[in-house]
Amino acid sequence: MVWRSPRTSGYAHRRWATTLVVAEHDNVHLSPSSLSTIEAAKDIGGDITVLIMGHKVEGVSLIASNLDGVNKVLSADHEDLKDSIAEEVSLVVRDIAISGSYTHVLAPSSNHGKNFLPRTAALCNSSPLTDIIAVKDESTFLRPMYAGNAIATVKMTDPMKFLLVRPTAFEKTSLEGGNANVESIDLSAFAKSTTQFKSKKGAVSDRPDLATANVVISGGRGMKSAENFRMLDDLAYKVGGAVGASRAAVDAGFAPNDYQVGQTGKVVAPDVYFAVGISGAIQHLSGMKDSKTIVAINKDADAPIFQVADYGLVGDLFKAVPELQEKL
Repeated sequence: MVWRSPRTSGYAHRRWATTLVVAEHDNVHLSPSSLSTIEAAKDIGGDITVLIMGHKVEGVSLIASNLDGVNKVLSADHEDLKDSIAEEVSLVVRDIAISGSYTHVLAPSSNHGKNFLPRTAALCNSSPLTDIIAVKDESTFLRPMYAGNAIATVKMTDPMKFLLVRPTAFEKTSLEGGNANVESIDLSAFAKSTTQFKSKKGAVSDRPDLATANVVISGGRGMKSAENFRMLDDLAYKVGGAVGASRAAVDAGFAPNDYQVGQTGKVVAPDVYFAVGISGAIQHLSGMKDSKTIVAINKDADAPIFQVADYGLVGDLFKAVPELQEKL
């Protein structure tokens, strides 16, 4: 009799998997979403290689080599990669994936991952599977459908499987416990893209990133105006959190697009999520229902948000939020 733990069930099929994880970083730290993607790779089984791309990435490559479960780190260091242009990245990842005969290529389901991985899959005559939330075996994965109201079980038959991982569905791998070798990749022979980087513009903020913040305070249509959103900014500042918004609030012009939480916005899973003046439409719930603790403030006692909230306050948010700030 052969005993198999749930973690290693099906090991005979999974031991041949070789996974390439394309990590994201800021040249100092690996992103939390990359740590979750590596954890998903561990669920697939087999050897795990982490690809660090960019310019002057020696420090980040060293950090990756110490991650638990990582067998090898590839350092693709070139000045042309410092701006992470999807057209350029996809060509490099394609060549590395093919030359290494990897069975799986994984990336976080971020804006960057959603930009380059489908391109890479198309270059390899394959198609990506997006937003996976669980691994059943090396060929079978779970992903949400219909704003999270249904979970699809998808079996992939492509020789090389391209997967975008929903970070909030997986724990973060440990920053220690590994001792992988770092191998430099010579990019001189790789294909070049005709796309040229011109400039980059983005908002600069000292606030935590919405996707990784431990506390998120989101406002909805009930905030009534962009000026009223400043109350949430003040509250978020006090608790060291980030500000989010529902699609209705963004469409009404109360908040910028990058604040949007939901099916067509960002997916978050903070320790505490405040839903202020948000009714709780399915589109919004799909982006925040995995939060550890949900606090809802709404004057409508029948609002759907109270069905998922751990704590609910039925009342006027314009009185409740200032009172909450005074207590903090």
